[in-house]
Amino acid sequence: MRRRPSTHRLPLRAVVTDIDGTLTDASRRLNLRAVELLRSLQDRGIVVVLATGNVLPIALALHRFVGLTGPIVAENGGILYRRVDGVDRVETLARRTVAVAALEKLERDAIPVRRLFTDRWRETEVALEPSAPVRRIRAALKGSGVTVESTGFALHLMEAGAGKRTALDRALAPYGLTLADCVVAGDGDNDVAMLRAAGYGVSFPNGSPRARAAARYVSRRAYADGFVEALKQSGIVPTSRR
Repeated sequence: MRRRPSTHRLPLRAVVTDIDGTLTDASRRLNLRAVELLRSLQDRGIVVVLATGNVLPIALALHRFVGLTGPIVAENGGILYRRVDGVDRVETLARRTVAVAALEKLERDAIPVRRLFTDRWRETEVALEPSAPVRRIRAALKGSGVTVESTGFALHLMEAGAGKRTALDRALAPYGLTLADCVVAGDGDNDVAMLRAAGYGVSFPNGSPRARAAARYVSRRAYADGFVEALKQSGIVPTSRR
């Protein structure tokens, strides 16, 4: 566990969380204690935002069944979903054509890449199995206008300038919030920017070295058990629930 001196603005008013490896265990099974905690926070008026590298259909299904009402950032910030005045609204914040061109370059260079099964539903990026070293892929795409991010589960090719942090600025603005008002939880390299900007960034022993370094608090417990621990440590959970 690692703690840094507190720099966040009080009170913290929102929770932004990744899904895979953060609300789940090592087998990607959803942790029901984490679900109960998110529901209880939302019932108290805390804004809960899902920020994932996964596709919107998967994130939206989780969002609906958990009973959340806040925004969803999907595809690593390429998509922003909100429900406004009873209407579902989706904004695309990156161009998939840029990512597809990058994939074609990798294939021309004979770099062994395989698209994820869920890539058929992606609208703004390309997601790959981690079958080739991320450094090799980044070197091959240098200067192409594409960012390559690792989640620990996949490699993501995204238009440069896109990302979870950029999308979260848009997602939080209607609430009068910024990331400095939020507890932010994540475990991958793609979470680093939002963790650094957080009022209280948390990661876990299973998090990447960069995610752990960017976090204000690294939990003792791993995966979603660490998520529950870290949210209680942040102070956003009432003392009576600790």
